[in-house]
Amino acid sequence: MSSAIKDCLPPVRNTRKPEVALPKGSIDTHVHVFEKRYPLSPARGYNPPDSTLADLKALHATLGIDRVVFTQPSIYGIDNAAILDGMAALNAETPNRARAVVAIGLDTTDDDLAAFDAKGVRGVRLNTDNKGGMPVAMNDISKLADRIAPFGWHFEFLFPGRDIIALMPVFTALTVPMSIGHFAYQPARDGIAAPGFQALLGLMRRGNTWLKISGANRVSATDLPPYDDVKPMAEAVIEAAPERIMWGTDWPHPNKYEVNPNDGDLVDAFGDWVSDPAMRRKIMVDTPAAFYRF
Repeated sequence: MSSAIKDCLPPVRNTRKPEVALPKGSIDTHVHVFEKRYPLSPARGYNPPDSTLADLKALHATLGIDRVVFTQPSIYGIDNAAILDGMAALNAETPNRARAVVAIGLDTTDDDLAAFDAKGVRGVRLNTDNKGGMPVAMNDISKLADRIAPFGWHFEFLFPGRDIIALMPVFTALTVPMSIGHFAYQPARDGIAAPGFQALLGLMRRGNTWLKISGANRVSATDLPPYDDVKPMAEAVIEAAPERIMWGTDWPHPNKYEVNPNDGDLVDAFGDWVSDPAMRRKIMVDTPAAFYRF
């Protein structure tokens, strides 16, 4: 078997303007930026094509998104320079426009954490789904939780969907809030009665979990719009915890090799899942603004 690191697809460059008009102040809670000037981790699982801050700004202008949360991708390991620079640039243009979730090791100092927080960092990403994305051992998470708690930070988890039940003891023991991306990678084809999705609903009802209803293309059986099979999942998690649901594009959709979505289709899918204007505003504006302290 080849050990070569594969090149993943670029995002769709001709973003379609969505039919749905997002509320003013909308926040995209899950993006990355990739530029050749930032060194890639040798432990990475894929090679990303350039997807720059200028590309992201153009995307958000088309979609009608005003603010953003940068999420550290696995291919940079614990070198957060790309997202920190992106956050700083946007906040210099427009105050309080960007926040970030970083990857760190246990050797990160308290002074480092304080400096991160002052820049707009609000959490730590723990990613077991992508090679190189988990610099902290599971049995050390509680130590890290004690250190980030004074800053009001959270853990953001990404993991293979099949792992959710095995990880429940970790999640339920957390002393800081947690967020999960991409519907916790629960396959839409399994339905909302599946044990994994029911475990997710249980987490949502406990009150310490925020969920990004992002990555519809990653959990849909078809990988293509209109993502109708994801709608029951979105409706179920919103019913379970309407005050702890957020949304994100997942741009530029890394680690994909066959097809990537048009982000206009993802916005319109969200509009189909959430037709009530008040709930749209809660998910797109109010909840993430409070969670990331914009």
